[in-house]
Amino acid sequence: MLGIPRRYSHFVYGFIQSGLTCAVAAAIASFPLAGSGHFVVHWGRAWLFSWLLMLPVVLFAAPVIRRLADAMTREE
Repeated sequence: MLGIPRRYSHFVYGFIQSGLTCAVAAAIASFPLAGSGHFVVHWGRAWLFSWLLMLPVVLFAAPVIRRLADAMTREE
C-alpha cells in the first residue's frame, strides 16, 4: 500500500469517508439530470464542491463524535 504511518489513519479514514459520502449525495442530487446528458458534469462539480467543504468537517468532528458515542455506550 502507500505506507502512510498508522498515526495518520484518522485522516486517511476521513479522506475516504467524506469522499464516498459526498459522491453518493452528489449523485442523488444530480439524478434529475440523468436524461439530459449533463449528469456527469453536474455530479463532478457537486461532488468536488461538497467534498472540499465536508473534508474538514469530518476530520474535526470525528474525534468529538467518537468521544460522544463512547460516553453514551458502555462495555459489555
